[in-house]
Amino acid sequence: MDTDRARGVLCGIACGDALGRPVEFVSASEIRAEHGQLDEMIGHGTWNQPAGTITDDTEQALCIARSLVEQHEFDPADIAERFVAWYDSNPFDIGRMTMKSLSRLKHGDEWDEAGQHVWETSPEGQNAGNGSVMRCAPLAIPYATDRERLVEVSRQSSQITHADPRCTYGCAVLNLTVAGLLEGTDTPLQDALDSVGSDAPGELVTALQPLARGDSLDTLETSGYVVHSLQTALHDGLFAENAEEAIVTAVNRGGDTDTIGAIAGAVAGARFGASQLPDRWLSAIDEVGELESLATQLVEAE
Repeated sequence: MDTDRARGVLCGIACGDALGRPVEFVSASEIRAEHGQLDEMIGHGTWNQPAGTITDDTEQALCIARSLVEQHEFDPADIAERFVAWYDSNPFDIGRMTMKSLSRLKHGDEWDEAGQHVWETSPEGQNAGNGSVMRCAPLAIPYATDRERLVEVSRQSSQITHADPRCTYGCAVLNLTVAGLLEGTDTPLQDALDSVGSDAPGELVTALQPLARGDSLDTLETSGYVVHSLQTALHDGLFAENAEEAIVTAVNRGGDTDTIGAIAGAVAGARFGASQLPDRWLSAIDEVGELESLATQLVEAE
């Protein structure tokens, strides 16, 4: 596997996350009015943090990557523990379903119980957020060549906090796509959809099938709903001419900018490699050194 592309996955998550962080929940027209096109790491804004600050997207991806490297395998109970330790650090940004699930884990639920309980007690419209797809891409590196196992670990990693099938299969489709890009396949998203087949929720497949055919979509949503986030991020990650364009396009759509940026960044990073991410972005993000080191170790674990 190309180590540059693997590093691109983890660094791409961080770039999209940190670029989008200051304008999270801001509309596209408001971003345009204030920044023209936002393509530089800026400070303050939403969450009032310094330029280059990552959020829960990258922080949870780091939890997964560190666990994979240290445990030498996918260990969902270990990942759940790391999520709880991160939750205890009082992060400034955390999603509602994640917070509820991690609270239950902290109070004794097993890794495969908490998310299930939160999902079952959440009304439609609040039960299928993008909080697990935003963090799952590190899994695609060590399991890139074992598609069946990649589906299994992707779904279980989601289940810790997000048990809705749209979320669990959303993680599987994203990771299969990233794995295909890492392996240099011609039709990574179509291959991913073929791999999950009729097991995946119809709504997810229907949203992604046009992209797999190569059709660009005019109307893309930027809500925190997992199907919207995946459709938009995969569109921008797969159709852009370069990595910077993919992330800038995703973030400037407004809405859930850090997460859609992070997912698009994982895809674009796998397509183009870390060497194609702008140096001015990477130098602004404190965690890049660790992300690159973890990615290299995950390639060696493959």
